[in-house]
Amino acid sequence: MPSSRSKTFQIQKNGFSEAVDDSLAIEEPLQITLDGCPIAVVMRTPCDDADLVKGFLLTEGILAQLDAVSRIDLDQKKNHALVFLHDDVEVDYQRLQRNLYSASSCGICGKATIESIRQEHPKITSEETVAADVLLEIPDRLRAAQKTFGETGGLHAAGIFSLDGQLLVLREDVGRHNAIDKAIGWASDAGIDFSRVLLQVSGRVSFEVMQKAHAVGIPIISAISAPTSLAVEFAEESGQTLVGFLRPPRFNCYAGRHRLH
Repeated sequence: MPSSRSKTFQIQKNGFSEAVDDSLAIEEPLQITLDGCPIAVVMRTPCDDADLVKGFLLTEGILAQLDAVSRIDLDQKKNHALVFLHDDVEVDYQRLQRNLYSASSCGICGKATIESIRQEHPKITSEETVAADVLLEIPDRLRAAQKTFGETGGLHAAGIFSLDGQLLVLREDVGRHNAIDKAIGWASDAGIDFSRVLLQVSGRVSFEVMQKAHAVGIPIISAISAPTSLAVEFAEESGQTLVGFLRPPRFNCYAGRHRLH
């Protein structure tokens, strides 16, 4: 279960209440090991772990395709994901240059060098477009599907939508980048064409959000909150459309205006 119960005291002007039950989002580490080599520890909400691992391998540029994976073992040891590759798959482990710890709020904190932060992926040239009216409906659809957030108030959400506004997958997690990896992992496994979808996130848009979407070719990213300066710069360089402050009845478009109609 992605939430747990805890006792808390509510404080008001007239003093403390009796202890009441409260729901908390669960946060636990997950060590990802690739063919016996530990490559990362992510702090995550323990749910949809297979999706998380698949998405992580793709969006961090570790694997180009999931068909390189033979199997993922999540049962051998608690909070460990053991990934096994097919015999003919080779991985440059030195190139990964990533420390074992990745905080739930920032997936690039463990990068070893500035150069390793940016990944090499082709510029997105998708000519797919989305209607402004469709975009304005998406925040409510995302929020309505956030079951665990409704219980705890403590999780980020990422949703992949078709360009006509249909929710294809939603994932929640204490880390926004984990929620994105979970959604992308599921969608990749399901054979979703990333060039014909958009990614909606529940909070702000950082550089890493844009990079993870770019790694799999998602052309349109929208968010309820603000983008960072580096996110906008990256969107312009990568050919992505970036929408922020998506709060009906308006939003801001920071890059890629040509994909909105």
